[in-house]
Formats: sequence, C-alpha cells, structure tokens
Amino acid sequence: MDLNFEPYNLLAGFVFGTIGWGATRYGKQLELWQPRAIGWALMLYPYFIVNRILVWAVGVVLLVLLWFFHHE
Repeated sequence: MDLNFEPYNLLAGFVFGTIGWGATRYGKQLELWQPRAIGWALMLYPYFIVNRILVWAVGVVLLVLLWFFHHE
C-alpha cells in the first residue's frame, strides 16, 4: 500500500477525521451505533483511498449519511 501525502488528501484526512472523531464521541455519549460507525468510517477511509476527488466524494457521502442518522 502506497501512502499519499498530497496536500488535498492530508486536508481531507484532517477535516473528515476531526468530524469523525466528533461523531464517534456523539454516538458513544448517546449510545447510538450509527453515528459511531460513520465516525469510524470518516476517520479511517482517507488511508485507503488515493484519488483526491474520490476522497472528498466519499467524505461528503459519509457526512450526508451522518446527517440522516444523527437522531435528534
């Protein structure tokens, strides 16, 4: 596996990783598995996707999923 240290991928990893950390904490606090799982996915997926457009697209899709499963 080849790590990609392009600025856009690093920025995406930081942005989506931070949001994923918050989602994981939110899910843990309310004992909900959906935000917790989406949070873990947000934190881990940038390590496995190299294409910069795909990194941002997957992140946006996961954020939309998080919006629908946040259980107000």
